[in-house]
Amino acid sequence: MASRSLTTTAFLLTLNLLFFTLVSSTSCPPPPKAPKPHKHHHQKATCPKDTLKLGVCANVLNDLVHLVVGTPAKTPCCSLLGDLVDLEAAVCLCTAIKANVLGINLNVPVSLSLLLNYCGKKVPKGFQCA
Repeated sequence: MASRSLTTTAFLLTLNLLFFTLVSSTSCPPPPKAPKPHKHHHQKATCPKDTLKLGVCANVLNDLVHLVVGTPAKTPCCSLLGDLVDLEAAVCLCTAIKANVLGINLNVPVSLSLLLNYCGKKVPKGFQCA
C-alpha cells in the first residue's frame, strides 16, 4: 500500500508540475496601446512669388472672362504659377485678386478657379480665398 500511495503522490506531483508549467508558459500579450491623437499643425500657406508680378494674369483673366475669340496666351501668367503646387498657386492668385493687383473688380471664387484651371492647377479642396 505504501508503494501505491507513493505512486499516486508522484503522479499527482508530476501532473501538478505539468499543469503549472503549461499555465505559466502561456503568456497573454499586453493590451494594445491607445493611438496617440495626431496633432495637425496647419501652417498658413504663403505665396513664394512676388505678388506684383501676377499682374500679368489680368490680361489672361480678362480674355477668359470676356470670351475673347482665340486662346489667351498662357505665358507669362501660367509660367509664374507652373512650379507651384496647387495650394501655393491658389494663395498667390488669391492675394493678387484681393490686393487688386490685377486692376479689375472680380468675383473672387470664379476668377480664382478660372485662372487656376487655365494654368493646369486645381483649387484645393476646402480652400477659401479669405
